[in-house]
Amino acid sequence: MEFSEHIKTANVEDVVLRLPFQPPARGTLCITGHHLLFSDREADCCRRRQVLLLLRNIDAIEKRTGSGSSGTITLKCKDLSVIQLDVPGMEQCLNIAHSIEALSSLECVSEMYPFFFRPKDLSLQDQWGLSTPEKHYAETKELHERWRLSDVNRDYSVCPSYPPAVIVPRAIDDDALVKLAKFRHGGRFPVLCYYHRTNGMVVMRSSQPLTGANRKRCREDELLLQAVIDGSDKGYIIDTRSRQQSQQARVTGGGFESKANYDRWKRLHRQMERGKALQESLIKLVEACSDQSHNMDRWLSKLENAKWLSHVQTALSTAGLLAECVERDGHSVLVHGSEGTDSSLLISTLAQLIMDPCCRTLEGFLALLEREWVQAGHPFQQRCAHSAHSHARLQQEAPVFLLLLDCVWQLWKQFPLALGFSEALLLRLATEAYASDYGTFLCNSDQERCIAGVKGNTHCLFQALLRPGEREHYFNPLYERMELAIWPSVHPQSLQLWEGFFLRWTQHARQLEENQREIRSMVIEWSKLTAS
Repeated sequence: MEFSEHIKTANVEDVVLRLPFQPPARGTLCITGHHLLFSDREADCCRRRQVLLLLRNIDAIEKRTGSGSSGTITLKCKDLSVIQLDVPGMEQCLNIAHSIEALSSLECVSEMYPFFFRPKDLSLQDQWGLSTPEKHYAETKELHERWRLSDVNRDYSVCPSYPPAVIVPRAIDDDALVKLAKFRHGGRFPVLCYYHRTNGMVVMRSSQPLTGANRKRCREDELLLQAVIDGSDKGYIIDTRSRQQSQQARVTGGGFESKANYDRWKRLHRQMERGKALQESLIKLVEACSDQSHNMDRWLSKLENAKWLSHVQTALSTAGLLAECVERDGHSVLVHGSEGTDSSLLISTLAQLIMDPCCRTLEGFLALLEREWVQAGHPFQQRCAHSAHSHARLQQEAPVFLLLLDCVWQLWKQFPLALGFSEALLLRLATEAYASDYGTFLCNSDQERCIAGVKGNTHCLFQALLRPGEREHYFNPLYERMELAIWPSVHPQSLQLWEGFFLRWTQHARQLEENQREIRSMVIEWSKLTAS
């Protein structure tokens, strides 16, 4: 397919562009296969404004007729910005809108912009990711006595959403893994995601067991979990569903680990919203943040009704519970919900940030995201197909990754010295997950990326963020490594709205950003002076 087939009108003169906090500009609008380009023709060369918008960033398009023969197109973007185009001529306006609608919703991965993005300072020959399961295992030598690296999933036949290599107990062979994978939803059998270097306890993650109404058992699954806590009195299973939800799952073939068959494991239920409920919460929050009435009571009511901060509170408290089990009580933990691709990853990631100072550096945090989200099979393409503005609601959409970044921001606010990265990094990641020049968040699993040729034909975002010019913008100049765990407060008064993201296109957020930039510059200059 040629992109030109979707472009009804490629260029339009005399278009008026309206952006937040900027005066209207008149100029030329161009549409390419992946971008919307606006060039201000009225200003002189020094003040000429150019806007380049990745079409994938557009979440919703609204058209309306204007005075005379003109029309207005409002573009509501996934990064929550709103752009207005006044286009002369109704036919041209409709053609532009039709072209944008078609090109912003391309579904074929190989037609997306990361396959065409070629920056001068990056090479496709560069290493694509920061690490691999093999490298992670090799670097964690404490694991080698009781844990092994298995390539049972090398052809993705055992679990389509897992990477080719996973870390499992040494006592469990590959034949057993094949059998127990059939007992877990989507084949996501328990694998190691974190090893506590001080006390030797671990965090495992998986999907729900397929016990069903007949209470089916899997001896291999029981043996694996037994091997995890060998030499310990007990372990904890944190189920991110309520007790009632996990029992209801048996009707459709799912279920939970019974006390009779997993007698040394104690099950804890912490209900976390997912899917449609989480997506609707984001929509309501963005709607509240767009309210121009300036009525404080109405604003607070809408904010409470959105329940977004309740989701943040639940995620942080559940992650804190997991960290307490491992760090304070000295017990290993298995975390899962139903599919094991969303809330399980959210909780395991936050718990590692709480416990492990290595995960709180700039490089460590990006490596954690790569390991726990990209390699572990979070379905980015499904979850981030649309943001808060789209009128087309898909069943698979859910802002789980955005919720993670919000929770990390809460940690960053509560412990400003303990995290080695800035808020700017979190904002960049929130934008890139929905629309990116890079291939990191394409597809739903490692297998899909291999089939589509993502690693050989696109650039890696995480590698790009660690380049000298980029990392200067994303490191935290106040950072001081803290070896102890950081325990976040989850009291309502301790949690704040992430204004930098949800109010980023308001005048208030603009002033905050300028103040933060000035403070950051002062801190960096002071650091240079004290160092010399």
